[in-house]
Amino acid sequence: MVGLFKSKSIQKEQPVITTSTDGASSSSTPSHENVNEMTVMQQGEDTEKNVSGLTVEDVIPDFDGKKWYQLAHIRSLCFTIFVISLTSCNNGYDGSLLNSLYTEDQFNNAIGNVSGAVLGSMSNGFAFGCLITFLITPYLVDTYGRRATLYIGDIIMIIGTILQACSGAWIHGLPSNYKKKDVFGMLLASRIILGIGSGVASVAAPSLISEISFPTHRQTVTTYYNSSWYLGAIVSAWVSFGCKNLQHHWDWRVPGIIQGFFPLLQLCLLPFFVPESPRFLVAKNKSMLAREILNKYHAGGYEGADELIDYEMTEIQLAIQQEKLASSSSYAEFYKTKANLRRLWIIVWLAIFMQLSGNGLVSYYLGKVLTSIGIKSTNEQLIVNGGLMIYNWGVCVIQSFLIVNRLKRRLTFNISVGGMLFCFTIWTILSAINQKRDFQDKSLGQGVLAMIFFYYFFYNFGLNGMPFTYVTEILPFTLRGKGMNIFTLVQYGVMLYNGFVNPIAMDAIEWKYYIVYCCILAVEFLVCFTTFVETSGRTLEEVAEVFGDGIQDLNNISGLAVMEEDKIKPNDETEFQEYV
Repeated sequence: MVGLFKSKSIQKEQPVITTSTDGASSSSTPSHENVNEMTVMQQGEDTEKNVSGLTVEDVIPDFDGKKWYQLAHIRSLCFTIFVISLTSCNNGYDGSLLNSLYTEDQFNNAIGNVSGAVLGSMSNGFAFGCLITFLITPYLVDTYGRRATLYIGDIIMIIGTILQACSGAWIHGLPSNYKKKDVFGMLLASRIILGIGSGVASVAAPSLISEISFPTHRQTVTTYYNSSWYLGAIVSAWVSFGCKNLQHHWDWRVPGIIQGFFPLLQLCLLPFFVPESPRFLVAKNKSMLAREILNKYHAGGYEGADELIDYEMTEIQLAIQQEKLASSSSYAEFYKTKANLRRLWIIVWLAIFMQLSGNGLVSYYLGKVLTSIGIKSTNEQLIVNGGLMIYNWGVCVIQSFLIVNRLKRRLTFNISVGGMLFCFTIWTILSAINQKRDFQDKSLGQGVLAMIFFYYFFYNFGLNGMPFTYVTEILPFTLRGKGMNIFTLVQYGVMLYNGFVNPIAMDAIEWKYYIVYCCILAVEFLVCFTTFVETSGRTLEEVAEVFGDGIQDLNNISGLAVMEEDKIKPNDETEFQEYV
């Protein structure tokens, strides 16, 4: 979104003009019988030359030279995207919540002082809920729409929050070494319901952002989407810190109640500020409504913006029509072509990158990591957690708006994974030396803490928001909902590993467990470097050309449609077939 909008005028064809010897201008006059043929040939050649290589940036008006934040319709679109991004705040709040609560004695006592795999099931309750939604979410997204699916997810999460708030409501006092699982069971059930709501919403939100964003801002805003994870985490961390001295179990119950804030806020704002996806509307034969949305949020009533809307509508219509003709849109489509198999390979590995790069250790078990380097008090651990979340959010916002959108996708991933590998290696070496010195050298502990912050700089650089941009780009419309569902499913499957294995391994072998993640990161770097494709500089519809199954020269076809007086009529399959 930084800088001015770019515009390149599209010149329509003009008659060929010559100048006579006396200086007067006149039209060239070949023989009468050839004039029409020559005119058609000349116009065809000029049109092909002008349209060849036409991109979406060529049809963006200059908006009177204003920057994006000076345009009311773009500011409105940004707020719309922020409202959708509250979905990620929900997930961030939950991720940071348990990190904080695990440091509090009253909470650990209320859940029965569990450890190991039992403790892992509490962390994984959220992931269990998300996995339950695997089969139903694509149907909701593709049948009822992205926005309607957000409504459903928010309502389910609010129900889960109510159940969580009521967990252990009968408690008036517990012995210091409580072993029963009554509170634990109710909290686990509430977390499963919260996960169901989050799983539904987390598939719809990034797809909606990608499909409604301004064409040259899509990478920035889709990358920003998951930055909101840390916004939710900040609220959770500091609410937990502020409530740590409350009595009668309110120290953990109040943060649990406030978890309902983000889904409730989004539920209230959705009807007023969030439209449906234009691509979904075109797929449902509501092209006029889709055009109205694009006019409102992309054109803003500015002169010359019709060409931009014509270009976008043409690409959307052509791409969806081709996909409808070629695919029945089932999961089996991922195995029918080499292009879709490659898409599947990339989205599965990218989901693994996001959750199995060492971040699972810090996301849910920061307390154990800090204890291993000598930071043991609840107060210190909560402050580190809160500070880390603020740092992460700030880094994500800066990277999203000022850095990542200027780099190629593959380069961004390579820098991210390579940087994490370097930081984790240093982290492991410092931990090994610290153990030999019986954890008495505080400077080594501080070095590990510094590596955690550096590690998250690189994690956020490529694996916080960029995957959502990349996955929505490489998937065609009819597979986007299902592909996002697979992407989410793999993530939560890996989270189950993190939830069950990480606490057991940390208790058993402590810092030596970091060596496992060093090896995993090395494999991830190799996969990323050798198999990922570059998608920068293309619209959602044009990315398919990279995989060899898109409409060839789609940007040229869209450019021709912009220059034609008779635009493609909505939902006219005959005209679609002629263009294809």
